[in-house]
Amino acid sequence: MNSPLIQLLVLAGIAIFLIIKLRSVLGTREGFEKPPVRADQAAVQKRADFEVIEGGPDRDIVDYVPESSPTAKALAEMKKQDPEFTVGDFIGGARGAYEMILMAFEKGDISDVRPFLSADVDEALSSVIAERNAQGLTIDAEFLGVSEVAIQHAEYDPTTKEAEITMRMTGEFTYTVRNAEGEIVEGGDKTPKRQRDIWTFARRMTENDPNWTLVATDE
Repeated sequence: MNSPLIQLLVLAGIAIFLIIKLRSVLGTREGFEKPPVRADQAAVQKRADFEVIEGGPDRDIVDYVPESSPTAKALAEMKKQDPEFTVGDFIGGARGAYEMILMAFEKGDISDVRPFLSADVDEALSSVIAERNAQGLTIDAEFLGVSEVAIQHAEYDPTTKEAEITMRMTGEFTYTVRNAEGEIVEGGDKTPKRQRDIWTFARRMTENDPNWTLVATDE
């Protein structure tokens, strides 16, 4: 056997030995694998996976009002008194109530929304509707949507458990006002009208009824 062949066999044996040794240490790789992670990345990933932050801000509150504000503190007290209460659900309900009550008023019939009105608000709306009817005016309105809905202020009385949340809402709708003869006296051009309202809803947080009552309106 010549010398080059012997050298080749020796080198092949060494290569086989190294391959076997490496496989025993590193194992084999099959299919998709994640890219290697540097030591500093691994440390960050470990903290992200296992670190638990307790006592952080309540996102259900701070997503809508400034943290540590009087309004945020009032909302937190409401949630302590009624664990089923959430700010997000309330805002969604207020948006729906705004459309429902506003359109009932525009159409001149608030009988369906009366359970959600305080006595004072009921009387004020009914008075305006009665005056319109006396003048022979009718309104044809179409609600287009709410372009703004935000909490302006909230208060909570720990003694009476009474809660009040004041909302700032802007609705857009078209309307046509006709007189007794059917003539258009206002609106009618289908141009959207934008109306901003400040409405205050109230509820006793200890009551089983989750519905809020509209207790004040302002523009």
